[in-house]
Amino acid sequence: MPCAIFRRFVRINGMRGMRFLVQLAAIALHAAGRAEPFTFADAWRSALIAFIPGHPDRAPFALIVPDERPAFLQAPCKSDESHAWKKRLSTPDALDMLVTSRNHDIKIARMVHANPEDWIFALVSLQTQEGFLGAGNYGISRMNGGFASRPAFGVVPSGHWGRRWRRDVHRLLEERAWIANRNELADKDGLALVWLRSWDGASSIAFSELDPFYIEICRRVRLSREGERIVARGTGSRAARIAAKERNGMTGDAWTPINAVQAKALSITAKGFDYRLASTLAFSNEFERTIASKLLESDGDEGIVLLAQGITRGQGKTEGYHERRIPISPGMIGWIRRHGTDEIAQRAETRIVAIGEVRKVLWSAMCGLLGNGDSNVSDETKRKVGDFSREFEQAEDTRFFDDLIEEVDAQTNNAKTRVHEAWLCALVDRAAATLERAFDSGPRSAERRYLAQAAALSRFHGGVRSTKLPTLARVLRERSEARKMIEEA
Repeated sequence: MPCAIFRRFVRINGMRGMRFLVQLAAIALHAAGRAEPFTFADAWRSALIAFIPGHPDRAPFALIVPDERPAFLQAPCKSDESHAWKKRLSTPDALDMLVTSRNHDIKIARMVHANPEDWIFALVSLQTQEGFLGAGNYGISRMNGGFASRPAFGVVPSGHWGRRWRRDVHRLLEERAWIANRNELADKDGLALVWLRSWDGASSIAFSELDPFYIEICRRVRLSREGERIVARGTGSRAARIAAKERNGMTGDAWTPINAVQAKALSITAKGFDYRLASTLAFSNEFERTIASKLLESDGDEGIVLLAQGITRGQGKTEGYHERRIPISPGMIGWIRRHGTDEIAQRAETRIVAIGEVRKVLWSAMCGLLGNGDSNVSDETKRKVGDFSREFEQAEDTRFFDDLIEEVDAQTNNAKTRVHEAWLCALVDRAAATLERAFDSGPRSAERRYLAQAAALSRFHGGVRSTKLPTLARVLRERSEARKMIEEA
């Protein structure tokens, strides 16, 4: 693939494009007995043809071939069978896996002047990350259920797309035997390109028949020409292409986080990768470290981020594409390589608990303010309180990892403690500022307004000093005493 198309492929397809190219390269290199990627396009072309020996015409990598032959991400069927399939799609965006909101709002089937590469992008999107979408429309094996998603979590070193692609290819080749043994896959003679095998829509492929780096398909689709235009035809199936439902998304995917206790793949919600989940993936042992997220010496010491990506699926809908870049400072990198992530996870969890406790106090104070001091508030008041509370938490989410890095990078334990205590004070101050911004939404009559504001401030400052966090209460008390001494001096 020429460099320009490679960059466009990854840029448009994002995580799914990168994973596809990494898996395809790893399959070709393993078949060729190589540990390093080829340098020239001709060598790649020869390697790809070499592991499909029954297809010297390269049909499995062509978009349009007769139905009885495998085409790119399209399983063979009976000769001319696809012409009888009822589903006809005239544009690549109609084939893509995304469920758009409303046809009168976001028009579907708009790419009427599409190029062949647009169909390639749509096929990769559909066949490697689609979920269940009604009877006969089964999803991929590499997710925990039909309404789940195929998230990705891995290291992105400083540099361009090619550097990340190369490191992930190396990681797959290094861990091939482990992937096969862990997941009971076929280390030798396994099916790597699932679309090479004919599919009648009724049969499923046993998971144990697959290569550790297998690239799957999940839908019966064939492309053909009508005049000068490419069209897609599709039909349903009576069974999933790969029999892997009981694996709960545990397929050896190099980028998918696996819950260590529940033994199932991560499925993200509409919240995406908020600071809680992102911290858990990056530092805790709740999820197994993905193959792609292991820090390597070759990654260097600067400019490294942990990248979390995923599309949230629902029943007949999508709930957004989510992406989170977690910065890893040079000091944090050195600490992880020497000591692991346990202490960082503990410090992150301490901050998460503190944010939660302060948010509860803020909620209570807000209810007093917007509810005119009443103990019972209406649903409408709770909605307004929720808006302000979310504003506070989202601001903390945005700065969470930058603040954590400052603590982790402190040189001594005493310095780390001082940074943490200063952060606690600043956290309370930011919550108090959120409360004060809500004053304009409180009671309008002068008498009730001042009473409500005073009551809310009293409830807030009393609350943060009586939370379940003794450290927070102590540092606030010490700050108050220090300020009093300065005033008296």
